[in-house]
Order: sequence, then C-alpha cells, then structure tokens
Amino acid sequence: MNAATLSESRQRELWRRLEDVNDPELDEPVTDMGFIERAEIAIDGTIDLGFRLPTYWCSPNFAFLMLDDVRKALEGLPWCPDYRITLHDHMFAEDVNKGIAEGKSFAEIFGSLAEKTDLDDLREKFRLKAFKRRQEAVILDLRGIGLPDGEIVAMSLAAFDTLEVGSEEAWKHKARYRQALLLRWQGLHSRDLAFVDYEGESIAPEALQVHLADLRSVRINMEFNGALCRGLKGTRYKEMEMVDGEPTLVDFIMGRVPAPETRQHSSST
Repeated sequence: MNAATLSESRQRELWRRLEDVNDPELDEPVTDMGFIERAEIAIDGTIDLGFRLPTYWCSPNFAFLMLDDVRKALEGLPWCPDYRITLHDHMFAEDVNKGIAEGKSFAEIFGSLAEKTDLDDLREKFRLKAFKRRQEAVILDLRGIGLPDGEIVAMSLAAFDTLEVGSEEAWKHKARYRQALLLRWQGLHSRDLAFVDYEGESIAPEALQVHLADLRSVRINMEFNGALCRGLKGTRYKEMEMVDGEPTLVDFIMGRVPAPETRQHSSST
C-alpha cells in the first residue's frame, strides 16, 4: 500500500470511528453536530483533533463524556496512533485538555466540583433516552412498510435481523436500534423479542400506540434540544443552516437572518 492509499484508508477509518461518538444528551453523532473542528493525520499517523461546543459554558460533564468517547475512539484505531485532543473556547478547556491528555477521569480533573456528579448514572439516563428514540424510529419505519402492530411486537431478534426495511435511512435506524438493544442486554438471544420496553417487558399490540406516545415525547424533547444546540453553535460561529436555499426556523429564532433587502442585495452581488 502506497503512502497516499494508506493516508486515505486511515482518514476513512478515523471518521468512521468518530461517527460512532454521540452527543450523549441528543444521541446524535458529534460529526453531524459539527463539533469536530479538525481531525488531521500526520505522515507518522499522529492525530491532531480539535473539538468545539456550542457555548462557552456547555456542561463540563457533557463535554467530558464526549471527549472521553473521542479518546476511546482514537485509542481503538488499528495503527495505535499518538494523538492530541483540544477542546476550544470552553470555560474549562485548559483543565479538560490537560486531563484528557493525561488519561484522567472526570473526578480527577474537576476534584470537588465533581463530587455530586455520578457519570455512570448520567450515562444510563442518556442510554434510556437513546433507546426510546431509536426504537420509535424503527417501529414507525416498520409500520411504514405495512407491518401490523401484532407482527411488530411479536418479532424475534432473528426475524428483525433478516427483515428488509427499504430505504437507506431505515437501515440506519435499524442498525442504531440493534446497537442500543445489545448495549442494554448483552446476552440477547436470536429468539428473544426485538421490541420490548426498557425494563425488558413485552408490549401488547393494543398497547403499542400508548407506548409510542411515550417514545414520541422523548424524541420531541431531544429534537428540540438538538435544534437549540445547533442554533447556539451557528450563532456563536456565524453559521447558518440552509434548507432548499432558505434559512431554517432556528435561524429566525436565533436572530441570524438579515433583513429581506439585505439578503436580496447579497444574493444579487
């Protein structure tokens, strides 16, 4: 393998690993959220990664969770690179960067400030929300291809694994939900149900609609927080998300949209 091919291969693998790192509160990849400012691989394989959050005061425990997961992603790369992770423009950036570089835990970095923070409990709360959001997406996809509720709630993991779901987005939902299932129950057997509640209880067909209402409330809350997060980041770094050539609702809420005559003048120059 020549140097150029090796570099391309490593770059693809790096971004594949980073795409598996999620904002824990939103269950969205940090790559999609635009938090990875830079991820450069030197000729010797060393990685220089810059990370930037929406606000200066983003919760330090959330920042640490993401950066710790980024650290684990880099340490899992097959060429075992040296790396430098740099959090920019955050009130605890200096402490976090030094601690991450030294492999310290959250408690070791923040000392007395971390005494009342249980990161394991926090991660579990986020896993619950992610499980619910991912489950709703898959159930709606299965309804969309015409599967009745009774067939959905009675589906085994083996049947779920072999099921054709259609669109690329539906396949993505399916893979992410399966990941959440195995994270929750590592010893899951192929004959076990694919759709249960977070306590492992089966869902009756007539109860699925009520169950979905609970999942929907979680998803709406997460989507709102995600939109707000993107809006804050866009405002801070003067970014504007465009959909079909027009600003999104969040851009108007955050006051990023110039007056109509200004936009018209800009588009004509």
